Amino acid sequence: MTKAGNSPYVLRGKSAEISRKMGENMADVTLYHWEPNANSGKPMLALMEKGVPFESHYINMLEFDQHKPDYLAINPQGTIPAMTHGDRVLTESTAIMEYVNEEFDGPALMPANAQDRWRIRWWMKFMDQWLGPSFSMIGWSTFVGPMVRDKPKEELEALIERIPLPERRRAWRKAMFGQFGEEELAESKRRVKFGVARLEEELGKRDYVGSNHYSLADINIFNSTYSLPMSHPDVASKDATPNIMRWLKAVYLRPAVQQTWAMGKTDLAHRYSLIMEDI
Repeated sequence: MTKAGNSPYVLRGKSAEISRKMGENMADVTLYHWEPNANSGKPMLALMEKGVPFESHYINMLEFDQHKPDYLAINPQGTIPAMTHGDRVLTESTAIMEYVNEEFDGPALMPANAQDRWRIRWWMKFMDQWLGPSFSMIGWSTFVGPMVRDKPKEELEALIERIPLPERRRAWRKAMFGQFGEEELAESKRRVKFGVARLEEELGKRDYVGSNHYSLADINIFNSTYSLPMSHPDVASKDATPNIMRWLKAVYLRPAVQQTWAMGKTDLAHRYSLIMEDI
């Protein structure tokens, strides 16, 4: 059963009809996502954990599908992920996770205890607003930028001009042309080191992030930290961060995580499975 309510955007006309048809015989849920990691991975994994069937639409970020007219008709901001539920359109990955948890039957992904809920929301805000952007800057600099940089400069400029949000245009320009400054990258690395230390301390107190029960905080943070042993071996390893390694392994072995990672179309899942085998 689902509950009635309003949403930030409502599909109308032909778009609403298409959305309804795509949801037939399912939960009337369509998720537009890239690989099952970072922001895209959060609602993917929340839906899997709740047992909610959904229509998957793969948006290839490296081909800039998120800035093409078909997707902009769903989310005019051109950011991924986005989810439709009936005629509702939901954006922002953490907010989508909370919607999924509250809207659908299935295992609760937020605890009953108020202090635990506070800690979980604290950690999700810490990741989304402070630590996550640093992971993103480093990832864009070392992975996303080089992946698209072989396109002709004129094509890259045209792709940038198609991006709706000015701040995203600036970020993509820096990634495409290797324009992140040394000070910016140094600050991001400092934040990662600090954030990893805080997470190691937290997981020394509790089985999971914010509580002793698996929750939205674990989904949120796992999707940005799953690659720590590979991407930041100087700050996260079996010897340096045993609590994080224990937690990464426990989350990775969850059936919903395995199902979610199987939806990937790059070699991320394979490379990560090799890391987990070594923990």
